[in-house]
Amino acid sequence: MTIESPSAPVDPARPVTFDEALRAVAEALEAMGRGDPYPFAALWTATDDATLMGGFGTHATTAADVQTTLQAVARRFAGGALVPEYDRVLVGDDWAMTAGRERGTLSVDGAEPRPFVVRVTQVWRREDGVWRIVHRHGDHTTTAV
Repeated sequence: MTIESPSAPVDPARPVTFDEALRAVAEALEAMGRGDPYPFAALWTATDDATLMGGFGTHATTAADVQTTLQAVARRFAGGALVPEYDRVLVGDDWAMTAGRERGTLSVDGAEPRPFVVRVTQVWRREDGVWRIVHRHGDHTTTAV
């Protein structure tokens, strides 16, 4: 399942339904591919149980570390967008999990734009009625083992 950005943007500070959260991720990844981390960063929990194990080898274990990491990763991107594709979306009352890929064509570290794929799993939690990412694991492995 691929999520396209809707014509009316979702407030990343207030994704109330999980469908809104998925649309907010699509919009945020579009911005991330242009080097803007702030829409994606706004979707994360502010609590210190946040964890991010990123595709570039990053490892963040507090909310502040996650925010710093997202800014550093976004500085590496330019001229493109990432589009989420979900293999699984599981939603409970106050938790959710997504697994799939993020694809796009973009420039990394100033190189010529090229196809880019990240396998991603994210864990979400509802906090005061708003969906927040609490964990993300991504990798660039594309070769089957």
